[in-house]
Amino acid sequence: MASRRRLIVVSNRGPVAYDRSPAGERVTRRGAGGLVTALAPLVSRHEVTWVASAMSAEERALAERGPLEETAADGSRYRLRLVSVDHEAYRLYYDVVANPVLWFVQHGLWERILEPQADLTGPWRDGYVAVNRAFADAVVDELDRDPGAAVLFQDYHLYVAPRLVRDRRPAALLAHFVHIPWVGREGWRVLPAEIVRTIHDGLLASDTVGFHTERWRSAFLDSCEACLGVGAPRRPLVTVSPISVDADEFEALGASAEVRRRTPSLLPDRPERLVLRVDRTDPSKNATRGFEAFGRLLERRQDLRGRVAMLALLHPSRLSIPEYRAYADELQAAAAVVNAAHGTDDWEPITLDLRDDFLLSVAAYRDYDVLLVNPVLDGLNLVAKEAPLVNARDGVVVLSRGAGAFDELAPWVVPCDPLDVEGQAAALEAALELPLDTRRRWLASIRAHVEAHDLDAWAAAQLEALDRASTMRA
Repeated sequence: MASRRRLIVVSNRGPVAYDRSPAGERVTRRGAGGLVTALAPLVSRHEVTWVASAMSAEERALAERGPLEETAADGSRYRLRLVSVDHEAYRLYYDVVANPVLWFVQHGLWERILEPQADLTGPWRDGYVAVNRAFADAVVDELDRDPGAAVLFQDYHLYVAPRLVRDRRPAALLAHFVHIPWVGREGWRVLPAEIVRTIHDGLLASDTVGFHTERWRSAFLDSCEACLGVGAPRRPLVTVSPISVDADEFEALGASAEVRRRTPSLLPDRPERLVLRVDRTDPSKNATRGFEAFGRLLERRQDLRGRVAMLALLHPSRLSIPEYRAYADELQAAAAVVNAAHGTDDWEPITLDLRDDFLLSVAAYRDYDVLLVNPVLDGLNLVAKEAPLVNARDGVVVLSRGAGAFDELAPWVVPCDPLDVEGQAAALEAALELPLDTRRRWLASIRAHVEAHDLDAWAAAQLEALDRASTMRA
């Protein structure tokens, strides 16, 4: 294992969340989101101060008391600094700019914006930049406490913060990792030029900028040239490091008694073959087209009726945002159309479960015959890596070419194009008919790849890139 480093991890969500129970007692739970899950093991490997947003009333009260000393699940200690901002500023930052605008632009979903002509000047200044400034203030305080710490900014919530820190602490060692897709120069033209320029300038203030795939890295370099020109005064080291999961943790979780107990509750009567999807209720995940494709499969292969079913475990996401609430309604309507067209009194083609139940998802990972992962675009997609680690049925992955994980897993999946519904139906059919020896070989290959390119390897790559960038700067 690499030597322990002093790190300041900066993300919108923290590794734990705090609230109050109806009885008035403080409740602590694991932080939500794939990014937090992926980054959490850094705590056990390094000396970490984690800077994150105070979201609940309880977290805002805790933020007033100063940094917390926390204990991770494995007993590791870390320092947590919660950043509290005005409620309206946070709403503008998260609900108006970061989601949906930046998220939708970077996932090729600009048409999903309900008010695409809305003036972003105020929300950008008073929301996104204001919250990034609050994060930068916290990071500067932490750097003054520990000047030798490396700062690891995470994702699209914090594009401006590196510049705000760099201007005040020029010698700081700053990394930024972008966990979502990047679009080239044409994709950014839907936004005001000044906002686009500020986003790129903020990232270029880092020592390193990381992406999951060469596709996203190349698009970033292309958009930088378009926005700032080839003569930009400062160039970070721009790297490609696909993130992964803690393979040992997932394998142990899949074998746990608690997960095994949940398996019978997945479907009352398990069909002969089970198609699974596990996602958030996010338009970029493309679940409605997946439902439609499953319906087309049942039309072309009537012999599969009653023998195959789809289980969709979709975690409610960002329901404070109108676009996401509307999409949650679309999901239920799309599943209902397929069930009305093909269902019988004793067989429902699609079971849609809108709950956030991580252990139930892991139980479903164990039990699928086909896993459908068909996002329009995805920075990586950890489901495609997590599920094969625990699957017990020689399951096959149908994977969108728009997912960053496709670049790694392509030899061992059935590919699909996310906008081609007929093509997705054909991919599902091919996956169901794949010979057993091929299914086993592909599943074993995905497992071996994930185990060899695990979270430790990803974290080590980020720190190695920072060391290279520091040497280059010197």
